[in-house]
Amino acid sequence: MVGPMAHSRARPNPADGKPPVRRAAGTVAVLFLLIGVLGFVPGITSGTADLRFAGHGSGAYLFGVFQVSVLHNLVHLLSGVAGLALARTVGGARTFLIGGGAVYLVLWLYGLAVDHDTGANVLPVNDADDWLHLGLGVGMIALGVLTGRARP
Repeated sequence: MVGPMAHSRARPNPADGKPPVRRAAGTVAVLFLLIGVLGFVPGITSGTADLRFAGHGSGAYLFGVFQVSVLHNLVHLLSGVAGLALARTVGGARTFLIGGGAVYLVLWLYGLAVDHDTGANVLPVNDADDWLHLGLGVGMIALGVLTGRARP
């Protein structure tokens, strides 16, 4: 006799056939979309009345910690859209994770080099953003390398 548990195990799970690198890229992409949207939501982003298009003068802080602007939020949204598009193939997913990780490492270096209180800080970024960009860069590259390896 076949019970409900045996029947549910017999159904293939669509996610099971997706390579890990594609799942990882899709997950990261959705997180970028979520963060990009949350950057505009009052209450989750403090100081939305002081949200500027770009520049160090933006007084909005995602989760009260990460300085954001409209441009900064748009970068997250575009990263998410690109990630979802690239996650459709294994090669694209690896490119998104490794290439995107490299971009976030460049943003980390930018944050270290730029004076946070000047007009050169166009995104804008603060110390919390700098550390987050470092973590994102290293994490995305690690995901791309570790999940994108060919399996025997």
